Amino acid sequence: MTNSPIRLNLRALEQYIAVAEERHFHRAAQRLNMSQPPLTHAIRRLEETLGVVLIERGQRVLGLTTAGQVFLEEAKRKLEQATHAVSVTRDIADGRTGTVRLGYVGSALYGRLPEILSNFRRGFPDIRLELREATTTAQLAALREDRLDIGILIPPLADASDLELADFDQDRLCMALPVHHPLVMGTEPTLEVLADEPFILWPMLEGRGFHLQVFRLCAHAGFVPTVVQEAHGMHAVLSLVAAGAGVSIVPESMQGFRSDRIRYFPIQGLESTFALMLATRKTTPATETFLQAARFHQ
Repeated sequence: MTNSPIRLNLRALEQYIAVAEERHFHRAAQRLNMSQPPLTHAIRRLEETLGVVLIERGQRVLGLTTAGQVFLEEAKRKLEQATHAVSVTRDIADGRTGTVRLGYVGSALYGRLPEILSNFRRGFPDIRLELREATTTAQLAALREDRLDIGILIPPLADASDLELADFDQDRLCMALPVHHPLVMGTEPTLEVLADEPFILWPMLEGRGFHLQVFRLCAHAGFVPTVVQEAHGMHAVLSLVAAGAGVSIVPESMQGFRSDRIRYFPIQGLESTFALMLATRKTTPATETFLQAARFHQ
């Protein structure tokens, strides 16, 4: 034979806690902003529901039975859990807690992103940030497969009809040469002098728009780059340049990377500029909080 489940509301627990702590019905009623008779009736109804005597009633001072003392501790714990549940739920709904899975292209770490992350962590310490460096193509797939909440990527995108895009940062392209390259020793090189140099680039599939922009710049300079090696990610590309494997065209914001082994030179003209965009597909309150913070710090 099983006992029927007993359903107690939070108000009943709150009333019992007040009586048990005050050890006096009148003071407990004042604490609860109610009159004494309904409170006395509520405690009797609680005992009848439980089938247990909780309170030893005297003329002036109330005492607790052994069961009443145990029930007091359990009631306080349940009330604290309920209060916590309400608080957490409201925080999530208001975007004060939760998780944001943020993807970004490597060059984003050399622009506005670090400051935004620092400010966001200070302002919203209860929102967990999961950071994942990835190419534009990889971020698009992750957004569509719900493995990322926000992407910081580089347009143009072949098909972005299912995404919400917003401006995030601006950058421009520059030339990257090994520090001991002969072209570094003379006057500042222009893009044209790289016509016969071996290039290190990244696969077109990792960022088609960015890749095509490099080829357009080279075409305007009168040549097609000879790509001798491809590397996955901008840091890998620059590491090969630092090792003397070739030259490259990279975001200017990254010119602090391996500056002891690489020399960076600007490429003039509007054609060398590019944008970084925030991309989202589905948002949560925590995601919206991050997007607002990113816009605020523009």
